Amino acid sequence: MSKRKKNQASRGTYKKIFDFFNAPVMQVDCGAKCAPLNGGEPVCCSAENAIPVVQMSEWKLLRSRTDMWTSFVANDAASRKIVEELDTTCKAIECNGARNCERDNRSLACRTFPFFPYINKDGDIIGLSYYWDFEDRCWVISNMALVEQDFIDEFIRSYEILFENDPGEYEVFCDHSASMRRVFSRWKRPFAVIGRDGEFYKVLPKGAGMKKIKEKDLPKFEPFNSDKAFAKAVREANEAMED
Repeated sequence: MSKRKKNQASRGTYKKIFDFFNAPVMQVDCGAKCAPLNGGEPVCCSAENAIPVVQMSEWKLLRSRTDMWTSFVANDAASRKIVEELDTTCKAIECNGARNCERDNRSLACRTFPFFPYINKDGDIIGLSYYWDFEDRCWVISNMALVEQDFIDEFIRSYEILFENDPGEYEVFCDHSASMRRVFSRWKRPFAVIGRDGEFYKVLPKGAGMKKIKEKDLPKFEPFNSDKAFAKAVREANEAMED
């Protein structure tokens, strides 16, 4: 996410969220699944793949709790563009890496990745959908059936608190949800949503609505769609590192 509105949640709001939002996404070390394809580092723990963006109030809270976070320093044109486009109320940061993670001091973006709150055309928070740019890199997106209900509950509660204290953030995710509908309509593809109740749904393209689906109908993306494809991808990643 880049542009943010100027009315921010306070440090106290983020502290309230951090105090209870600690549930793991799933009872599987998903980082170990994607790390072999990412130089040994989980995709979500590398600023080369996903640059964490926080509001300044969240940044101040994190800095008061830990020294694991530092300002992100852009080192290429793409990352410089991301930083330059940020609203002045936001900051790009990076951590000391997965091996030095302090789980209680993760940012909200870390706790929720790869998901964001999906908001329908009527403005209702339906559940969780995912950042689609990571379909080919994040193992979780191809294994959404393993997402824990505790995570879903804490995720939804966190964003309800955030939106209550910062309507601008609600607008950001309304816009992002609408963007996902437009993108997938162009692709003529449905996309998956995990409902508040832990049930699975797909949002159909071209405004054709949303329908409940079974676990077996959840999408899987290369190279996580089969053991053979994954093994091949790991082999190629290892060969690339050796060159």
